[in-house]
Amino acid sequence: MALRINDIAPDFTAESSEGTINFHNWIGDNYAILFSHPKDFTPVCTTEFGAVAQLAGEFAKRGAKPIGVSVDSVEEHMKWKSDIEGFSGTAVTFPILDDTSLSIAKLYDMLPAEAYLPDGRTPADSATVRTVFIIGPDKKIRLMIIYPMSVGRNFDEILRALDAIILTDKEEVATPADWRKGEDVIVSMALDDDAAKAKFGEIDVKLPYLRTTKMPS
Repeated sequence: MALRINDIAPDFTAESSEGTINFHNWIGDNYAILFSHPKDFTPVCTTEFGAVAQLAGEFAKRGAKPIGVSVDSVEEHMKWKSDIEGFSGTAVTFPILDDTSLSIAKLYDMLPAEAYLPDGRTPADSATVRTVFIIGPDKKIRLMIIYPMSVGRNFDEILRALDAIILTDKEEVATPADWRKGEDVIVSMALDDDAAKAKFGEIDVKLPYLRTTKMPS
């Protein structure tokens, strides 16, 4: 079965650049950003790891923990970290999981169950290992984005989506297209106009099914 939004994220125990990690225990009461890579020492992935390292403070402010997974060993990860830190000018403080066994990539439906990597493998052999998952404190998958190997991920968008997920977990609202933190939000259709006004104060009825209000503080 393919993974879907609101499925429980598969748990696993794996070695990482920060030691042994039991994934659900590691998440704890936080949000987690699991982002996967087809191989160490690849150009696009190096820029992505550098971007996440530079955004460490932004993730921490949101109670979110990034974690990378690549189909190489901890030993290779530790060597690659030096390149990432030299390129980005920032320390890599988040774990990078060892998935030489491909078990995590298969658990998360990034590779077919029968997949294996040949000797002398290249990133093309594991090109599908290019997914971002946002996972909630309840261990449910809240977002999945899959990128091709040639396209670097937009971590500003991942932060934007994380902000929306955190807000809509707490409030009876949704967010419109291109929403950013602080902008107006959409009132849940579960609330009628009177209930919405009692909860949020002023609402703007743009259509019977589309009502906006100020973002709750």
